[in-house]
Amino acid sequence: MRRALLALLLACTTVAVQAQPLISIIIDDIGDRYDYGRRALALPGAVTYSILPHTPYATQFAQLAKRQGREVMLHLPMQAENGKRLGPGGVTLDMTEQEFRRTVRAALAAVPHARGINNHMGSLLTRHPGHMDWLMSEMNAQGGLFFVDSVTTVRTVAASMALEHGLPTMRRDVFLDSDPAPDSIRREFARLLAIARQTGYALAIGHPYAGTLQVLADVLPQLDELGVRLVPASQLISAQQERSPKLWRASLSPSPPAAKNLKP
Repeated sequence: MRRALLALLLACTTVAVQAQPLISIIIDDIGDRYDYGRRALALPGAVTYSILPHTPYATQFAQLAKRQGREVMLHLPMQAENGKRLGPGGVTLDMTEQEFRRTVRAALAAVPHARGINNHMGSLLTRHPGHMDWLMSEMNAQGGLFFVDSVTTVRTVAASMALEHGLPTMRRDVFLDSDPAPDSIRREFARLLAIARQTGYALAIGHPYAGTLQVLADVLPQLDELGVRLVPASQLISAQQERSPKLWRASLSPSPPAAKNLKP
């Protein structure tokens, strides 16, 4: 009888652990500024860092993040509708497939230990199935990569193309700092937690702004008390696929988060 009761309690505990809401936080735009990068990498917990290719501190911060046991991503610049300058390593509509693939490979090589890719800007490029097909095909050729759609346009097809290629993928749920005011960042963080509690998981993207880093430094140590666990982006994608495969596929249909949270 005791053994049966113990087995039941263990089973209930396992279910409870599996059901714990999970969140991931990706900090974009790492690599250009040393001071911002150092502050971002000082955040507690399993924060994921997305690094711009060919920037002055890309290699240094990728290596440091790896030593700290953090997950590293390539923040791949993609052409935006507003024509904003991409910086080095960007991919555009006027590239041939060969140029496109070569640029992606060089960008990955510039960010050591990158486990995945998400788009920097990309409001124009991510709505073009042909170019997204090239990207996902190249990611498959490189092997072992996942893709996060930053959702910078409601017309994005990036995540759905990743799914067609069998890549682990997810769309971001919240931009923490579209409005960089600390009160707004706190509201967006609260919204992130609300989504995670409702669905079991949620993904946020932020930037190494002073306000964002301060808010995260304040709230991340409280996650245990809030009953939410911070995990790397790859682990969140795996958890979403395992817990709710039908919901995972439905989440990649053309119904992205509200347009007011988008950035170019």
